[in-house]
Amino acid sequence: MRTMNAEAARRTALAAQGFVDAPPAGPPGRGQLRRVLERTNLFQLDSVNVAVRAHYVPLFSRLGAYDGELLDTAAWNPSSRRPRLLVEYWAHEASLIPVADWPLLRWRMREFGDPERRGYRELLERAPRLLDEVLTAVKESGPIGAGSLEREIGGEQHGGKGAWWNRSDTKRACELLFAAGELTTGTRRGFERHYELPERVLPADVLARDPAEDEAVRELVSRAGRALGVATEPDLRDYYRLSAARSRTAVAELVERGELEPVVVRGWSERAYRHHRARTPRSVTARALLSPFDPLVWCRPRTERLFGFRYRIEIYVPRDRREYGYYVFPFLLDDRLVARVDLKADRRSGVLRVPGAFAEPGVETGRVGSELARSLREMADWLGLEEVAVGERGDLVRELRAPFG
Repeated sequence: MRTMNAEAARRTALAAQGFVDAPPAGPPGRGQLRRVLERTNLFQLDSVNVAVRAHYVPLFSRLGAYDGELLDTAAWNPSSRRPRLLVEYWAHEASLIPVADWPLLRWRMREFGDPERRGYRELLERAPRLLDEVLTAVKESGPIGAGSLEREIGGEQHGGKGAWWNRSDTKRACELLFAAGELTTGTRRGFERHYELPERVLPADVLARDPAEDEAVRELVSRAGRALGVATEPDLRDYYRLSAARSRTAVAELVERGELEPVVVRGWSERAYRHHRARTPRSVTARALLSPFDPLVWCRPRTERLFGFRYRIEIYVPRDRREYGYYVFPFLLDDRLVARVDLKADRRSGVLRVPGAFAEPGVETGRVGSELARSLREMADWLGLEEVAVGERGDLVRELRAPFG
């Protein structure tokens, strides 16, 4: 069995995620978007907009500044000249996935659409006609948001306290039908999902595909392996949030087919698997701010194993107990995660605020601060913000104040 050291595993992972690809010669376009998708397979969606919504950042991290309309058009505003490339579904949490990959998750749609599932059954018992009414309304009026549907249908409020949980039965019905594959997202307005029938969003050949569950899961695990380069079975499982049983069966089959090669990574307690298309560059020269939901770092145990970087998002931690900040971006320099920086886009004032910036132990703070300042300036320009304002917290703020004043 092949043995890899931890440094080689890290370089393999970075190459698999596109951090050694040549930068675009000009403004990034659909070709570069497709290239990144070939690496990552999906973009995780998240509603937090304190800096920039999570699904926009992986392209910026890999390509540099690009026009956000590139992603919006590919996902939500297609045209005859620029057809839809991405569709929403539950992959790694709520995600944008390639349109062609939608059939690979139809087995999951059937599970979510099982009338015996608790949430489904409870809604049917309380409002037996609601699902049909929602489908009829979307057919007549879609794409349409849940609020408009609720007014059209006349749904009533149910649930606990708080805006997040106090959802109407109409919204629950929309989400159940979305999970079951009977609705999808036609577009978004102000990040509100507007539901549509899949047949009015997806090509006929995509809708016609319905691979067997074992075939689909095997393909998902293979794609996870290609996106990760080298990974443990739990890493592979996490990429599309598969069950342990499904993942282990698929991994064994892919090993038998030669798509995954069992390897030993020194310092890892579990056996690893290297995808047959993975490459291990001799060195990595990269510089990138990473969203908390970037595929390189979203699996926190893997991030710690690969980079020695313990990372937790602190959005839900009370302010006085936060260690690093509210919305913290890891900073990648060459083949290491060397710092973390708390960011907030103050759009009204035109300022990218940096409340805190923290170096990892043992790094050269002079170089890290200089390279981080370049990345912060690039992000501010990309977001249309004129200034970068550095706060008081962290051992890198002194290094950052020199370029930003």
